[in-house]
Amino acid sequence: MAERAPHPVASEYDHYLMLAALLLLGIGLMTVFSASGVVAYDRYQDSAYFLKKQALFAILGISLMLAIRRVPYQIYNKYVYWILIISIISLILVLIPGVGVRIRSASRWLKLGPLVIQPSEFAKLAIIMFLAYSMARKQEKIQYFSIGFLPHIIVAGIFILLIEKEPDFGTALSIAGITFLMLFVGGTRLTHIFLAILAASPLVVYVIIKNQMRIGRIVTFLDPWKYASDKGYQLIHSLYAIASGDLLGVGIGKSREKLFYLPDAHTDFIYSILNEEMGLIGALIVIGLFLIVVIRGFLISLRAPDIFGSYLAMGLTSLLGLQAAINMAVVSGLMPTKGLSLPFLSYGGSSLLVSLIAVGILLNISAQVHGRQEARSRGQT
Repeated sequence: MAERAPHPVASEYDHYLMLAALLLLGIGLMTVFSASGVVAYDRYQDSAYFLKKQALFAILGISLMLAIRRVPYQIYNKYVYWILIISIISLILVLIPGVGVRIRSASRWLKLGPLVIQPSEFAKLAIIMFLAYSMARKQEKIQYFSIGFLPHIIVAGIFILLIEKEPDFGTALSIAGITFLMLFVGGTRLTHIFLAILAASPLVVYVIIKNQMRIGRIVTFLDPWKYASDKGYQLIHSLYAIASGDLLGVGIGKSREKLFYLPDAHTDFIYSILNEEMGLIGALIVIGLFLIVVIRGFLISLRAPDIFGSYLAMGLTSLLGLQAAINMAVVSGLMPTKGLSLPFLSYGGSSLLVSLIAVGILLNISAQVHGRQEARSRGQT
């Protein structure tokens, strides 16, 4: 059999996607510094402590994005099972006492030299690559339960169970959501998805009930003001921050809620501080930039040179868009607290690296779209 000719890659790529991602990153670095300065000085006597660490990951992430932009995405087909195995091993390692880094009551991190990474963040990339690869191979039989549905659910289930053991309920749910979304778009029977959700519901309820903190989050979500000085403290102060921002905000660096009132102000609840300092206008700008990322990502998915690229682009776009939507909903009191970061903005090296890697892969797919269009144009002239 003759080898398939490589897809032409143009020097052009989706500039709108890249610009939106870099603008979000810039806004994130500014807000991380503002939201963390007081806490950083109190803990480390350096108000730029968190900014410096985030900036290092930003430089590394941009470098990876630019490098990955030039790597043909078809290469992931070749290494998808190695990526999957390495990801599963890393998720197991964080659960081993003395190997995984434990913070508070969770063991979610691995220390690699000077870096501390969160394997569950990279697991999102691994499961998306696997689903895109497997669904593309089984496209003609995707509606068969034993071929197009069950193997994907089993693999995703392994990831979800390992991540839940950390515990990281929010990330586990986000992987479940991305999996069902990709299977739905890929043509899996709706009855299979519905029955799987129905079967998993009792387990989800059990996982919530056995954890008093999760029950508290749901109770707080239903009536945060009743628990304003206890379980609802974080959400109440998040709402205070959003309300204080009004239309134009109180000014960059002038947040009051970051002064030891709002916990995790520079991580999961950074969007609250952004609302307070930049107001509704700033909040809408961020939403607009995320919409650009999502729209351009889905356009890349529709125009991808092959079905694998289409599924891969759709999964990566869903990762960025879904996580952003959930984070914004949580800090606004529209969903119970999940512990998910805001892509590009929240403090956290692993989340930032994964977001920029996802953009790098999308840029490569878009470059191949441009390359194919250029090849067609040359053929017509």
